[in-house]
Amino acid sequence: MEREGGRRRPLAIVAVAVAVVVAAAGLYWFQPWKLWQDQTVSEALPTTAPSTSAAASGAPAPSKSPVPRTLAQGDLVSHEHTTTGTAKIVRLPDGSHTLRLEGLDTSNGPDLKVWLTDAPVKEGKAGWHVFDDGKYVGLGKLKGNKGDQNYPIPADLKLSEYTSVTIWCDRFDVSFGAARLTAA
Repeated sequence: MEREGGRRRPLAIVAVAVAVVVAAAGLYWFQPWKLWQDQTVSEALPTTAPSTSAAASGAPAPSKSPVPRTLAQGDLVSHEHTTTGTAKIVRLPDGSHTLRLEGLDTSNGPDLKVWLTDAPVKEGKAGWHVFDDGKYVGLGKLKGNKGDQNYPIPADLKLSEYTSVTIWCDRFDVSFGAARLTAA
């Protein structure tokens, strides 16, 4: 009988160790604490593009307008998480373009990105997974799940080929919210 009890203890230790590893992996993967952590960003609309040797990179010609001009915009609709706000493509006075999210309010989550895509924006569950099916370009990690923020658009990007914006969770391949862009 002693042997039987002696064998159970190592099995129990292994079972506990496995449970701890699985729990830690699950916490890392899902990062549930982010649901209660908001990151608010309050960026002003830039008046020029970030300086990165624009002359050498073939930057667009300066705009004739001395003020930023909205070229396209759309209201964000909810997908996996309730998401509201406005997405705008803005041409800056120096001729560069930026994607501006205004009044963004969504859930925080792991590995959130901002993408320009050619996918149609569909309401509800039908729109959760469409944005990685076609052409898309990543503009960077989502800076915050609330507020106003700007994402520079590459100078060589053909804006006419992109019709929507999504807040994309790369970890789970799902859209938190998206906006159809229409000419302003």
